[in-house]
Amino acid sequence: MHRLRTCAARLRPLTASQNAASFSQHRPAVVHGARRTFQPIRNYTAPVTAEPFLNGTSSNYLEEMYYAWLEDPKSVHKSWDIFFRNANAGVAPGSAYQSVPPMGLSGLSQSQALIGAQPNVEKLVEDHLAVQSLIRAYQVRGHHIAKLDPLGISCVNFDNAPITVGLHQSGFYGLEETDLDKVFRLPTTTFIGGSETALPLREIIHRLEMAYCQHIGVEFMFINDLEQCQWIRQKFEKPGVMQFTLDEKRTLLARMVRSTRFEEFLQRKWSSEKRFGLEGCESLIPALKTIIDKSSENGVENVIMGMPHRGRLNVLANVIRKELEQIFCQFDSKLEAADEGSGDVKYHLGMYHRRINRVTERQITLSLVANPSHLEAVDPVVQGKTKAEQFYCGDTDGNRVMSILLHGDAAFAGQGIVYETFHLSDLPSYTTHGTIHVVANNQIGFTTDPRMARSSPYPTDVARVVNAPIFHVNADDPEAVMYVCNVAAEWRATFHKDVVVDLVSYRRNGHNEMDEPMFTQPLMYKQIKKQKPVLQKYAEKLIAEGAVTRQEYEEEISKYDKICEEAYNRSKDEKIMHIKHWLDSPWPGFFTLDGQPKTMSCPSTGLSEETLAHIGQTASSVPVEDFTIHGGLSRILKSRSLMVQNRSVDWALGEYMAFGSLLKEGIHVRLSGQDVERGTFSHRHHVLHDQNVDKRTCIPMNYMDPNQAPYTVCNSSLSEYGVLGFELGFAMASPNALVLWEAQFGDFHNTAQCIIDQFICPGQAKWVRQNGIVLLLPHGMEGMGPEHSSARPERFLQMCNDDPDVFPKITEDFAVRQLYDCNWIVVNCSTPANYFHVLRRQILLPFRKPLIIFTPKSLLRHPEAKSSFEEMLPGTHFSRLIPEQGSASQSAAGVQHLIFCTGKVFYDLQRERKSRGLEERVAISRIEQLSPFPFDLVKAEAEKYPHAHLLWCQEEHKNQGYYDYVKPRISTTLNNTRPVWYVGRDPAAAPATGNKKAHLLELQRFLDTAFNLEAFQSAS
Repeated sequence: MHRLRTCAARLRPLTASQNAASFSQHRPAVVHGARRTFQPIRNYTAPVTAEPFLNGTSSNYLEEMYYAWLEDPKSVHKSWDIFFRNANAGVAPGSAYQSVPPMGLSGLSQSQALIGAQPNVEKLVEDHLAVQSLIRAYQVRGHHIAKLDPLGISCVNFDNAPITVGLHQSGFYGLEETDLDKVFRLPTTTFIGGSETALPLREIIHRLEMAYCQHIGVEFMFINDLEQCQWIRQKFEKPGVMQFTLDEKRTLLARMVRSTRFEEFLQRKWSSEKRFGLEGCESLIPALKTIIDKSSENGVENVIMGMPHRGRLNVLANVIRKELEQIFCQFDSKLEAADEGSGDVKYHLGMYHRRINRVTERQITLSLVANPSHLEAVDPVVQGKTKAEQFYCGDTDGNRVMSILLHGDAAFAGQGIVYETFHLSDLPSYTTHGTIHVVANNQIGFTTDPRMARSSPYPTDVARVVNAPIFHVNADDPEAVMYVCNVAAEWRATFHKDVVVDLVSYRRNGHNEMDEPMFTQPLMYKQIKKQKPVLQKYAEKLIAEGAVTRQEYEEEISKYDKICEEAYNRSKDEKIMHIKHWLDSPWPGFFTLDGQPKTMSCPSTGLSEETLAHIGQTASSVPVEDFTIHGGLSRILKSRSLMVQNRSVDWALGEYMAFGSLLKEGIHVRLSGQDVERGTFSHRHHVLHDQNVDKRTCIPMNYMDPNQAPYTVCNSSLSEYGVLGFELGFAMASPNALVLWEAQFGDFHNTAQCIIDQFICPGQAKWVRQNGIVLLLPHGMEGMGPEHSSARPERFLQMCNDDPDVFPKITEDFAVRQLYDCNWIVVNCSTPANYFHVLRRQILLPFRKPLIIFTPKSLLRHPEAKSSFEEMLPGTHFSRLIPEQGSASQSAAGVQHLIFCTGKVFYDLQRERKSRGLEERVAISRIEQLSPFPFDLVKAEAEKYPHAHLLWCQEEHKNQGYYDYVKPRISTTLNNTRPVWYVGRDPAAAPATGNKKAHLLELQRFLDTAFNLEAFQSAS
């Protein structure tokens, strides 16, 4: 039997009934009727040294005593009775012994007095745990009762969750009023003690209230990283953290003066003009300036911003420091429009400015990205531009370039693009290493109450999905705003993760200055009318503190008012609106000084035989040793090698040639979209995967040349709107990159329609901003059903800006000048060589235009859809139209049908013509570039076949596809002298049938029509 010296640790606390019960369960009686009825059992957890009097000789005695006490406590001396009771109650063994109580007390009361004199350890532990729970409750839910709403009418709904913080709630945790002055040791998960390790409960609650329940509400306890949580706790809990120097307060006041007086000046001068002013949230300006100051201090050199219309003019004036006269002249109704483009309203325009930051005395570049009224649409665009700027300056950690996104409360909760953009934030090829989000929370959306605008308590809850801390702050407390913004900038610099600042404010006017908000929010606006402006509040506070005098405050106001008046007088001299003064992404050196292309010609897009062979060799090899690829991929690479030997390319190899050659020329190529690394149709395989080592990959295109530009190919998240916006932003940053977005199937582009309609199509007209982004949209009627068939070419063609009724003047540089005048280029290539040329032309042009390419599916492996090296050598170009090259072209006078078509349907027509033996009587011409329309080439082709009926053949339905775009332009080309007949599917609501048999029947029907030489005789 073990000696009881091992039992000299703290005994497990047991009640008397538990003692007997537990021992009787485990130890049978040894001798019936004898005094000892239990076998000994050890029950200990503490070291022997806790009781030095226990040694080898005394332990036998103690052991006997203990078991005697278990049977009958009265059988041992009172001192041993107290010792065993205390030990069982959980008292440390070293404290368990007490001397015998004085005589005169009864036996029971003596024992109770001694036991009561001991610290009630269970109670002590429970109370400490309760205090820990209370501290945690403040950290988790303190923001529930923070004074965040300047109006005091907050309608944030926490689903009637019980408030478990505050003095009156301490009972919830088992604490009593008598505990308020007890001192408790503080856990390591709080910093409220400062240098102290223990505090009275009353002081603990007071400090937690000051940290979490005043004008700042902090949401961070959902973050699953202890270091990050501790960092935030330290920033908000440490006593005295929100202390500001006199200079900081005076600077803050000066910024509040500028923010407020700017809006008041505009209101005085143009009271009936829309400007979407900042009244009610004036602290947004010092908030942004604080973020920029702190970020500049941390090494940031370039800040890219995106924001909605509210407060935009104020941000342009007081944050980016756009010249005030340039802003004021926008209100002049006599201001003439610029020569170029449609322009845009003043509260949508962007800006780019490089200046010295006056706080840090460092250079900083600020740009505000132009955007449409579509709220939050600019978010991914800003992120893409930020990523590009980081990429081009080698900023792999986001230390030098950062983004700031401003949001409205209703849009932040309501627009799905916010969620899509958040989910790009930590993806390797999309991360910008942390964005600072600032929500101008007016607590209203146009006329909609927050209770009707979202299902979450806060508008910012979407940010929780990426573990971004959320700092709610009362915008009527500028010092709290300044502190929170400093912390947000430090967070971003420390952890390179997103963070949200929620400026809880109000909107003093309606949605715009002409709107009457009392119709729908009468009580809110009664309160707003009583509300003292934040500048007045803060000035009174500083005057009361003695930080400034009233005279100094009034002088600051007069000084800024004078600046505004002088700028207003200068603005009267501005007669023309120059949109280029509002450019958000200048490309220095790309254009002439007055923003024009340096030439109106495009060199040959062909390559030397050696270059083609070298790129082809890379495309068909694995440049990394000991790299095991899939067996099926080995066959693909082998077939590529054979093609190169035979001097031919298929679609994938043609693309490889275009990308590879641009990379060799120092042009960065970035291909992004869903499944682009392999390709939706398993044709591309630009990223090889080792079959034996997880996550080991190889991109052969990055091994072509030691001096090449890097190639980025990245599978995106399952998002179109967000990712296309991101790539558009990436393409904005530099003209010397080929940036491509590929839809998984062409029809999926419609979930990114906002980016296409508001940015890509009209971007240059609205904002003088050229962009060379390429959209690859898989398209083709192949019996796959209504989805996955049509990339909706009719929509892109409808938005082209060329006039169908005007035949343009044909000049020597017509082809390039046409491209310069158009808003975007739309092509449907039928050969790999033409695809190769159009990709290379995109970079070799002296300007940039968006390029829409309807890419094939079945042609990727079609045996006839191959091109020879001959079509890609020096001197070759992109063919806007591929004329008939067969026997029909040799006997033009006998041709009865001239079929114009585009894309894949050419191969169906060619096969059918051959099977019917009509090669000499039917000519087929492919219009490869649909927009701008090749008037000159179509004219020449039509005139070559003067006796032929002109047909437009398409596989799409009549109300879809290209017909409505092409027909009037062909008619204009021929001066309406010859009719253009339609051959194709009948009009339909859906893009394609879901029945394979019906699909083939429709195809055969229009092929029969196309080759029926009698079909159009009587009609003509």
